[in-house]
Amino acid sequence: MARWIAISFAISFASLAGRASECQTLTPAQRADLATWYRTASRRAPGDWGIAIANQRGELLWSVEPGTSLVPASTVKLFTTGFARTVLGGAARRSTRVVGSGFIDPLSGEWMGTWALELNGDPSLENPSGAGPRLVDLAEQLAQLGIRRLSGPLQVRSANGPALATYPTAWSHRHWGRLFAPLIGALTIHENVVYFTIQPGPRVGRPPELIAAAPEGVDALVIMRARTVSGRRSRLSLTPSGNGGWVVNGTIGVSARPRGFSAVASDPKAVLARAWASALRHVGLEWNETPHSSSILPGPIMTTLAEVTSPVLDSVASEVNRRSLNLGAELLLRWAAGDQGPELMTEHVRSVAGVADGLHLVDGSGLSNDDRASPLTFVNYLAKIPTTPGGRNFPLLLPANGVGTLRHLHGGLGQGVVRAKTGTLGQVSNVTGYLGRPDGVLIVSLMYNGGRPSTARLLQWKLFQLLGADGAAIPEDILTPDAQLGGSDASAVTAPADSSR
Repeated sequence: MARWIAISFAISFASLAGRASECQTLTPAQRADLATWYRTASRRAPGDWGIAIANQRGELLWSVEPGTSLVPASTVKLFTTGFARTVLGGAARRSTRVVGSGFIDPLSGEWMGTWALELNGDPSLENPSGAGPRLVDLAEQLAQLGIRRLSGPLQVRSANGPALATYPTAWSHRHWGRLFAPLIGALTIHENVVYFTIQPGPRVGRPPELIAAAPEGVDALVIMRARTVSGRRSRLSLTPSGNGGWVVNGTIGVSARPRGFSAVASDPKAVLARAWASALRHVGLEWNETPHSSSILPGPIMTTLAEVTSPVLDSVASEVNRRSLNLGAELLLRWAAGDQGPELMTEHVRSVAGVADGLHLVDGSGLSNDDRASPLTFVNYLAKIPTTPGGRNFPLLLPANGVGTLRHLHGGLGQGVVRAKTGTLGQVSNVTGYLGRPDGVLIVSLMYNGGRPSTARLLQWKLFQLLGADGAAIPEDILTPDAQLGGSDASAVTAPADSSR
């Protein structure tokens, strides 16, 4: 896995803290430029603006309505990753296991007894980039134990009981089932989305061919009802079927290019079953899925037969922020606090930021329009979280300018000048994070709720470029090789778009 170049913010805070309080400021010319910028922004993107620019201690240097509570969208993930890291530690990992009660038949190699897959909401399991733990790794461990055959239908559980996946009640129903809003829960595989690639059949009249599917094995859930026709045009459609799978209808020209499709898994257990069957076949294990007497033995004690773990929490959190992955953020929050996640996270933010008013959090991703926070809360939190034991080097969890959701923030800025998180919904455009300058690190929170979020985002980029024209790269350090789930940004695969970026 590629090394991740990341900031060592504890070092930068320690080295700059003394002079920051004395000389970190904005010049009269910069203040005039900011006033001009805001007049333009409020005219071109009318709506509710909240702006706070502070030094690295959180002391305001320039602001517009900094205490106004606005919809934060995905900037909530700043709180989520900070809270999870504080509770669990940056080195925490999530396990996925095969558990069982029984023994191996020495003659046939069949597992005689009960067995189940234990899933615990690891967002990296069968990660689309291929960087997370895989089911085939579990299957290989079973083979190494001498198991050659499993019998009985798939049983799925979690360490705390049933393994489920549901839509968060805080999310609007209109988001449910979209690529950025899949089912959330312990039962998570391949981020609970699937990908297919379909090409024309070899000649007119033949069915199209499914040439790639992810996760592996999910092609067994696809029913092909389309046909190949003459020409180059493609009119294929992918619709859900009643068994947790999909039906391909329509036509595709014999000379057409392959078509890619993506969809949310409506039944993650069905996807898991087909992916598990594929993993077992890959290592030569036979699975008889019909009920079998040997799979019903007394004794509730389950031992671990195989186990894989996620990358460390810091890696998962950095991926969540880089891609603005809603599923990952919700799973981090549940990992840290279970069903009380939003309430406990709110208490954490109030405690760290020292701001009690105007904060209301109902989810971990920011996909809910019921979330509220102010720029003042954000800058105070970002100033103070790196000084806490659980927040050391916290800013390294945020993408740098030119990377991930900050990929468009590059013109006029040196590499690593900004570490920030964006937030985007239908009428929301926010950017909050750190900006390196020769005299220290500025903390900037730009929040806009209104009818022109795209225009507001362009203007927000301009403000960062204005303040960072003479910016200094935030000090970098080399971390461990697995510091970022999925390796370097260049090697990462394209992920589902996130409506709450």
